Amino acid sequence: MPTFSVPGAELDVELSDEGGCPVVQLHGLTSSRYRDRLLDLDLGRGLSGTRLLRYDARGHGRSTGREVPEDYRWPVLADDLLRLLDAWFPGERVHGVGPSMGCGTLLHAAVREPERFCGLTLLVPPTAWSTRAAKAADYERAAAVVEAQGMAAFVEAGRTVPRPPATVEAPETVPDVTERLLPSLLRGAALTDLPPVAEVAHVDVPVTVLAWTEDPAHPVSTAEALVDTLPRARLEVARTPADVARWPQVLCEDVAAHPVARTAI
Repeated sequence: MPTFSVPGAELDVELSDEGGCPVVQLHGLTSSRYRDRLLDLDLGRGLSGTRLLRYDARGHGRSTGREVPEDYRWPVLADDLLRLLDAWFPGERVHGVGPSMGCGTLLHAAVREPERFCGLTLLVPPTAWSTRAAKAADYERAAAVVEAQGMAAFVEAGRTVPRPPATVEAPETVPDVTERLLPSLLRGAALTDLPPVAEVAHVDVPVTVLAWTEDPAHPVSTAEALVDTLPRARLEVARTPADVARWPQVLCEDVAAHPVARTAI
């Protein structure tokens, strides 16, 4: 796989080129391309006839990173994303898809350069705005656990948290990050939030928001707030694994609905 240099990291990148419109797929915090496939969050597996760019975010999977929490704030990850789009899809409008941290990254990039995107498929939006401060405190506590007791203690604590009903059939996985970087990743997540509501309201492209129930880290309230804020958004809420199994088809439909993706900026 090729690598791509950004300030402070080397990103591991993968392009599936079948011609057609460009799509970029992101992943969530402590995950990777590989782990998202295990978790059934690799929606791009259902795409054909596209140029699909997948990559591991800095500090995740096969990408490198530094022990600098500020490096993992979503605006910095949005910088990385926009650099990748300039390199792989120069002058083109792209459809973006990603869960959680990937959702946050895409929204920061779309707020900054709305002309770069023809549409978005946002999965399980994380805590944001009024719910972010409490989650940030959780991340800080988790970082301290990793430093004091190691990643195994962090993983074991995660096993005690009830799983959302829509994910009960997904296999048990572990973070696809190094123990050395994990505290910085968690503290970076604690330092960040979605863009202000007034800025998100200017992202005037078709958006599908895919949420699931009973997940305090990814509350339906964030998804509803985004749909209320974005000018052209719709919401689907998954309650069962069968609902999540339909999400790759949702992405196919979203991409097919935006022929403008083939036109230059």
